[in-house]
Amino acid sequence: MARNPAWTRDELILACDLVMQNEWHELRENDRRVHELSTLLRGLPIHAASERTETFRNGNGVSRKTTDIATSHPDYRGKRTRGGALDSVVLDDFIAYGPEMHAAAESIRRAAEAGQFDDPVAAEVAMIDEDESAREGRLLSALANRRERDPRLRAKKIRHFLRTHDRVACEVCGFDFETVYGERGKCYIECHHVIPLHVSNETETRMADLVLLCSNCHRMIHRPPRWLHPDELRTLLVPVT
Repeated sequence: MARNPAWTRDELILACDLVMQNEWHELRENDRRVHELSTLLRGLPIHAASERTETFRNGNGVSRKTTDIATSHPDYRGKRTRGGALDSVVLDDFIAYGPEMHAAAESIRRAAEAGQFDDPVAAEVAMIDEDESAREGRLLSALANRRERDPRLRAKKIRHFLRTHDRVACEVCGFDFETVYGERGKCYIECHHVIPLHVSNETETRMADLVLLCSNCHRMIHRPPRWLHPDELRTLLVPVT
């Protein structure tokens, strides 16, 4: 018998946020919020159509998942249901980083409503390993990656940077691609949003919100379990002897 795919971190973020807003109680199948979440989950570009059955993330399935989450909460005193291992991981994130995780859930909902999870973003999501995704999940990471690769935004930031610097270099470690690779490396650099857009809720990007990074520093900032601020990464640099 065909089974639906396991719940991903992104889906659990949305479900856990719903349970948190319900004071950590499960929600029944006939609850309007359950059906709203079901509709949202069915529209997300996470699972291919070939992986879904007719019952994929239906009201009953969503309600059962809220029960898994609610009964996994440390304050729950009854018998726990058999949810997935990732349920407790995401729940722990909500308990430890409630406002941050709620902001992530809100951003996923807003992006879905705005139709931002189009085919290019869906392809980006598929390229991100679920085990290597940040606390905020793959969907927001995919959106961030796409925006940070916007060539117009990158070019604008480089022009802004060169107003006060002679050459383009990583703003964390100082790596200069032109110094190492000559003319081929001139003005080669990556662009990064200092504050994730789901936290800032900014609709327009200011130059002060961006930093230029080498590929290594950029990957270290995005490495799970959470995105680092460039200043945090700078303190982790090991002096070269």
